Amino acid sequence: MYMTAHRVVGLISGTSIDGIDVAVADLSVVDGVVELVPVDHGEVPYPDDVRAALRAALPPNACDAAAVCAIDTRVGQAFGAAAAGFAEGADLVASLGQTLYHWVDGGRCLGTLQVGEPTWIAEATGLPVVSNLRSRDVATGGHGAPLAGVLDRLLLADEPGAAAVNLGGIANVTVDGTAFDTGPANALLDAAALARTGAPLDLDGALAAAGAIRRDLLDVLLADPYYAAPAPKSTGREHFHRGHLDAALAQVPEVATADLLATLVALTAMTVAEALIPHRPARVLVSGGGVRNPTLMAALAAALAPAEVVRSTTLPAEAKEAYLAALLGYLTWRSAPVDARTGGLARVHGSVTPGADPGVWPEPGGVTATALRVVPARGRVARDRTPAGAEALHPR
Repeated sequence: MYMTAHRVVGLISGTSIDGIDVAVADLSVVDGVVELVPVDHGEVPYPDDVRAALRAALPPNACDAAAVCAIDTRVGQAFGAAAAGFAEGADLVASLGQTLYHWVDGGRCLGTLQVGEPTWIAEATGLPVVSNLRSRDVATGGHGAPLAGVLDRLLLADEPGAAAVNLGGIANVTVDGTAFDTGPANALLDAAALARTGAPLDLDGALAAAGAIRRDLLDVLLADPYYAAPAPKSTGREHFHRGHLDAALAQVPEVATADLLATLVALTAMTVAEALIPHRPARVLVSGGGVRNPTLMAALAAALAPAEVVRSTTLPAEAKEAYLAALLGYLTWRSAPVDARTGGLARVHGSVTPGADPGVWPEPGGVTATALRVVPARGRVARDRTPAGAEALHPR
């Protein structure tokens, strides 16, 4: 059965806090197959003071209620401004927000907090907003992350021998219908680059390529119990942050900068491979900011051999999570139950904030999504929506 297409603006700010990723998609469903047409995407930087406030509030830093209130408001305003630049012709906005804290204890996720108050987005765009897309999964026993598995599982429906990897701040995999975080990717690499060089990242993995793996440091890092924990599982900067790295470095003799980056590349490649190898995937599709690091990609290919490791080109790597937000928002709007496969139950996810027209509301009845087909973007390209006077973002 064919459903009328909806144009959805998807929003997310990742663990790197570079800015707000925005994607616009036309979505419809035919006999359980969701059709996604990429329309537009871009990245809008945070105002400097908002980014600084976010970084100051993230673990392991302390953060009080006043700071949370201010950040939730200001991130919501920034999300609203970003969405407004892409909202022409859209039917709704879906926001995954900015994760401020992900509460995991004893292998269970007990709660998760995303900031970016949706009423500011609704006021800025006049559109209804689907938000709070992680908490329902947590409430039913899941981890609420990684939600990328929803998109990947639908994309891989016709390729049962394949797996997907996303190299964001945290690395996550989707394999045999399950999605889970394997450990750090860019989070520790970027923390090390910033601490040692003052740059936000190791551009093109150049430093890592020049270094040698320090086995003593790698052994200390691999001893973290997270890696041996069974899936489903999730983690974040609450665990893998600068302090985690400093504690490991304190246990070994001095490590040169290039060797540190090389060791962290090996850590990510090894932990992703150890999560996937028991499933024996024939092909591994990789996305996320880490695909721009050729040293990391080469290490991952070597660790996963003989599996074919390829960069996913179905959706733009820099916009995949924003398209994920659009997909999740659309499924909520169509009242489609979603099982994120992180340990929870199939439910309709998210909360809806009405737009300027209170009569526009999700359609009852529900649809079933069994696969996803991405239709070519029909010649459209990403446009620069950086607000006047805002700084240009360093590409990841």
